[in-house]
Amino acid sequence: MNFTKRTHTCGELRLTDENKTVTLNGWVSKKRDLGGLFFIDLRDRYGITQFKVAPDKTEIYDKALKLGNEFVISVTGKVIKRESINKNIPTGDIEIDADKLEILNESEITPFVVEEDVKASDELRLKYRYLDLRRKTITDNLILRNKVYQIVHKYFAKHDFVEIETPILMKSTPEGARDYLVPSRVHKGKFYALPQSPQIYKQILMVSGLDRYVQICKCFRDEDLRADRQPEFTQIDMEMSFVTQEDIFDMVEGMFKEIWKEIKGIDLPKFRIMTYDDVMSTYGIDKPDLRIRCTDGNEMKIINITETVKGSEFKVFNDVIADGGTVAGIKLSTQEVSRKIIDGLTEFVKKLGFGGLGYLKFNIDGTVQSPLTKFLSEEIIANVKSAFEANDGDTVFILSGEKKKVQTSLGALRIKLAEDFKLLDETGYEFLWVTDFPLFQYDEEEKRFVAEHHVFTSPKDEYLKFLDSRDKDEVESIRANCYDLVLNGHEITSGSIRIHNPVMQKKVFDMIGLTDEEAKMKFGFILEAFKYGAPPHGGVGIGFDRVIAVLCGLKSITDTIAFPKTLKASSLMDDCPSEVTKEQLDELGIQVKSV
Repeated sequence: MNFTKRTHTCGELRLTDENKTVTLNGWVSKKRDLGGLFFIDLRDRYGITQFKVAPDKTEIYDKALKLGNEFVISVTGKVIKRESINKNIPTGDIEIDADKLEILNESEITPFVVEEDVKASDELRLKYRYLDLRRKTITDNLILRNKVYQIVHKYFAKHDFVEIETPILMKSTPEGARDYLVPSRVHKGKFYALPQSPQIYKQILMVSGLDRYVQICKCFRDEDLRADRQPEFTQIDMEMSFVTQEDIFDMVEGMFKEIWKEIKGIDLPKFRIMTYDDVMSTYGIDKPDLRIRCTDGNEMKIINITETVKGSEFKVFNDVIADGGTVAGIKLSTQEVSRKIIDGLTEFVKKLGFGGLGYLKFNIDGTVQSPLTKFLSEEIIANVKSAFEANDGDTVFILSGEKKKVQTSLGALRIKLAEDFKLLDETGYEFLWVTDFPLFQYDEEEKRFVAEHHVFTSPKDEYLKFLDSRDKDEVESIRANCYDLVLNGHEITSGSIRIHNPVMQKKVFDMIGLTDEEAKMKFGFILEAFKYGAPPHGGVGIGFDRVIAVLCGLKSITDTIAFPKTLKASSLMDDCPSEVTKEQLDELGIQVKSV
């Protein structure tokens, strides 16, 4: 098909282009008829430009009459100054006085109007994703995603990393999330798995001597999806040999600093570092949002007051302390806390398994309002006030019970208070390295230890002595060379220094109840590789989609992905997954069982 090709995009013309004859190609975004004079908005991925068609231009006017939204057209004309300036778009000072109009393709009436303030449901948008992608908001997300791709590639090339593609069809090693399985036609009855991550392959690359590996790769997990999960997602995968944890941190921080500088124009400071135990005791969650601050500017933190209230006349506290539990709380500064608010917060903690919520309300007039005042001496109340650095006008909320339950529940209360009282700085970016995670956690259902991170994570040197222990407390005390990078309350990076010693690896397998035969079946090829000189190595996996979502100011990763899936892991646009023919199944030696 012959048509007049564009000389400019729909986002670049300005007053400096006045009197130029130009050609634009794109989609009709809007058509307005003002007394027979047509004003038409033409859209492409670069922006919108208005052109006008006067009734005296009979040939193109008849074509303009036929135009509907999303028609694909080519328009040629002179750039002129607009009489009515549109300050909402970069091209708002000019318009095109059309002399030539070509209809390149017509469009049926679309299921929803392609506009920024889209009225369609999420399901409809996903079903007609190609229409949704025409919206500037979504297009800009994908363009930003592309920019970050380029920054990442350049950054790692500058630091001598080798980009290596690892297999998509691999061996199933079901020790984490559920694998997506792919049947083999040649080897009937056998299956490939789609990688949950390239973990094993990148470790083998370290054994191979390729000491700096990186890849922007697809990962797949067949798990029950939550609000912000996708069955396939993108990861920046990195591994390095002969490095310490600090080397990994420096390399990852450098990458994020370049991204934020180029995309946001922000110079990020040195990232904070806290241990898992400190983070849990301070924030009650291992991925805290550090943007939550009291109105006095200080961070909202959990304060342990077990020793402070010891010896009080309050039986609930005394019983908890006697059982080895914790009494802790959180301060809300300078906010009016009514009886209704306290009742609502009490109901919130009851749903978390507590009988009630203790509080001390330090009034402006110096009095203290709380049912606890009957059981706590003036000295204890003063010490509690001091522990929280509370002032008159502040309220302290208190929970008591088993340590971890108290911590996680206060962590949830911290988030609720931030939401209810709008204590979150939406404009900031707070990075935090969380280190020294537990190596194992005990699975009560399976009555065995499982790996907290993955089975190749190395323990910290000072805990090696406990790898031979079978004492539950000693095993649970083992801390790992494992770390997460948290950004604004989201885990965006996870990694570890790996085990490279076969003897240590066997001890970890023994601890999780993996027999030699099972270990050989699942991980035989990497264990074999470890026999031939594996270097000390470590790395990270960085959640690329989440990083883009944060940069775009989005709560969900869905609109950072061109073709996302629903919470049921289906693609509404192409009706995937779908049934296949009996002939295809027969070739694979598979029979579908009715359920």
